[in-house]
Amino acid sequence: MKIIIHTMYFLPDSGSAPILMNELAAFLASRGHDVEVITTIPRPPYHQDYRWRLFQKEQSNGFLVKRYRTNLTAHHIGRLAAWMIYTKWTILNLLTVRRGDVLFLRLPPLQLGITGYLAKKLKGAGVLLSVQDIHPDLSIESGLLRNPRAISMAQKFEKWVYKKADEIVVISEGFQKNLEAKGVSSGKLNIVPNWVDTEFLKPLPKGNPLAEKYSLTDKFVIMYSGTISISSIMTLEKILESAKLLKGDKDTLFVIVGEGLKKAELGKKARELDLANVLFLPFQPYEDLPQLLASSDVLLVPLDKEKSHLSVPSKLYNFMAAGRPILGLTDDESEVAHIIKAADCGLNADPEDIKKIVGQIRTLKESPERCKSLGKNARDHAVKHYAKDKVLREYEEIIKNIGLCHARSGSDEAIPFI
Repeated sequence: MKIIIHTMYFLPDSGSAPILMNELAAFLASRGHDVEVITTIPRPPYHQDYRWRLFQKEQSNGFLVKRYRTNLTAHHIGRLAAWMIYTKWTILNLLTVRRGDVLFLRLPPLQLGITGYLAKKLKGAGVLLSVQDIHPDLSIESGLLRNPRAISMAQKFEKWVYKKADEIVVISEGFQKNLEAKGVSSGKLNIVPNWVDTEFLKPLPKGNPLAEKYSLTDKFVIMYSGTISISSIMTLEKILESAKLLKGDKDTLFVIVGEGLKKAELGKKARELDLANVLFLPFQPYEDLPQLLASSDVLLVPLDKEKSHLSVPSKLYNFMAAGRPILGLTDDESEVAHIIKAADCGLNADPEDIKKIVGQIRTLKESPERCKSLGKNARDHAVKHYAKDKVLREYEEIIKNIGLCHARSGSDEAIPFI
């Protein structure tokens, strides 16, 4: 079976999406499928080997990678433009699609729904949507989409995209309820969480070379590792305000690891607050991630309150596999908070309640045995529910069913204007 994976971001780009999509492609190829990845030219600083390239083909781990150029700007308007450019490239690639092929579309961008529709209508291909963030809801909550007419059009387009897919994978029950409330048939919804390589990410001693390199071994380390983006910037700023209240605790250190659109803004706020107890680090090489996470005592999963129900960061699963207690900074009814509670692997605090955040940090710092128990619970839960091979086999089964049982052509309905 030919499986065509569409993802905006792929290795060597940094972040969870490139890693997860590489693991999915490699797994499906190892199972004997003909796998093709449709992605973009890497972003800086990984773009140097692709300078002046509009398109490039590569072979990797038994599958084909096709890279298309989009713009490289980080501004949200530029991001929207990149989504549109990428979607146009994926439509062009439909020239190589045949009946019975299955398109795996990782959303966002929601515009990939057009590619899926055309693949079904013109080629008789199957379509699986993997919904990682719920758009346009996230854009609306972030204030990026404000015009009432534009919001209405985007919401109609969203419903159309879901209607035209064969199957939809969502990563949590909260996502499932969101889509069902929008009229999506429960019969095509599948809850499949993101996964983690529990053989690679495992509990390690805090006293490791990376911890020694950054002088973390003798500190109580509260760490955030991930993209510094619009979905968490407000809460990350609250973390800095919490750090200010804890400046008197000389052995407590906040470590923020990552890059992103909002990193400069966050660094500026830290300087304004004159925070000597906050350390900013760039993304570390992926092979060092187990040591990095082991250097922490508490791992942070922040989500701005109004966006808490629209995303489940993949970093949560990585942090749990590392065997460290989780401090969720989310709404108490968010999916992240529910997972932390179900796994008994940490604490949660309202992301706008600085006193509660500080209180939860102090509770964890003063309870080393409890931290040890919470970390063990986190690891056990990750192995049981999010282990890579288990989750990827669920994906393969869904994809196989689409390819074998559903090769119908599309209707004559026109694509709505967007």
